[in-house]
Amino acid sequence: MSERPSLQPSLLVSAVEDDGTIVETVFRPEAADTALVVARGNEIEIVREVKLRDTLFVPVRASNNLIKHNAVLLPSAPSEYGTVEELLAEIEVYIRRYVSLTDQAAGMCAVYVLLSWVYDAFNELPYLRFRGDYGTGKTRALLVVGSLCYKAFFASGASTVSPIFHTLDTFKGTLIFDEADFRFSDEKAELVKILNNGNAKGFPVLRTQVTQKKEFDPQAFTIFGPKIVGMRRAYDDRALESRFLTIDMQPGRADGVPINLPDGQKAEALDLRNKLLMYRLRNRLVVSLDASLADPALEPRMNQILLPLLSVVPDDALRAVIRAKASALQSGLLSERLASSEGQVLTILHRLAAERPDPTISVAAITSAFSAAYGNEYERPISNRWIGSILRRLGIGLYKSNGVFVLVPRQEEHIGALCTRYGAISAIV
Repeated sequence: MSERPSLQPSLLVSAVEDDGTIVETVFRPEAADTALVVARGNEIEIVREVKLRDTLFVPVRASNNLIKHNAVLLPSAPSEYGTVEELLAEIEVYIRRYVSLTDQAAGMCAVYVLLSWVYDAFNELPYLRFRGDYGTGKTRALLVVGSLCYKAFFASGASTVSPIFHTLDTFKGTLIFDEADFRFSDEKAELVKILNNGNAKGFPVLRTQVTQKKEFDPQAFTIFGPKIVGMRRAYDDRALESRFLTIDMQPGRADGVPINLPDGQKAEALDLRNKLLMYRLRNRLVVSLDASLADPALEPRMNQILLPLLSVVPDDALRAVIRAKASALQSGLLSERLASSEGQVLTILHRLAAERPDPTISVAAITSAFSAAYGNEYERPISNRWIGSILRRLGIGLYKSNGVFVLVPRQEEHIGALCTRYGAISAIV
């Protein structure tokens, strides 16, 4: 009788099973090997293989190029951290030691690190961005903060996009991306796909692979997860911009931070990653979205990206810091919208609606008032056609009456909502 073939192992990076089992890969530098941490309730063990769902799993090898070259950072073993408040305080002290940030910004970074370790408990996520010119410390911030994040994967603008898709799909960790400003539209379009699709579950990116038989094989890549980027400017896409919690780096702020990162920084980061691993093992199945923390003064999109952060924060004082930052970001967005052509047209439209008892407003009247108020800001002629195109882009209906274009009646509610969104006014009178 022939012997039964042995069970062939499959590679596993991490898993959260229906029975509550949590599995994570660790890399042990002293032994130059990888292992699996398996948590079942309060029982935690480090093993070389684990059987889940009738399948034998082993960790990714330590010889993996990304692990070997520290392009992906893993913890080495879970360790005790005290309370969540103490862990957050320790993270913040570490960040302030190596990066010049305000108290508010350092607190935001610490909470984002914590969120990254339980991000898969949520359906939507914010992105964290360090923005500034060269010499402002944004790359330092990426290295220091990124080295604490869950399965942090480091890449730069010099990287091609294909390995980023594959690494995110395989490790399902945190993308740390430096120099995210792109000169070439094709590269930018590929990166924007990751950023546009990567903040919400259920939106994989489809890419076509060519098999050895030269056949086209479409594959779905999961790119959902936390992301921290460093860049000099902002993206033109306002929807994409609204997903970022932005920290503007200021030049000339040293505050006693070392010019070069000392060797001890890596050891400190590993120690904190080990504590954060224990935090994940204990809290991944406990944390959940707390919708009651939504702030009615903030826009729905801002609440959407804030709620995961607020849900992992253990105290109201830190939540107040996050909300203050969000309010400042929202004020900036409103100012940008109000200064846009759309915001200026809505400002004129509200003024005309308030001045005229007759609800019928012509495009020509809006054009005339717009030209008088803002014409000197534009190099192009202010024409009825251009103003009409802005109104249609805003979803405001027009029709022709007696040879001139006028606004369709009974759009007050829609226009009022637009004015609120663009900061023009709260409602049309």
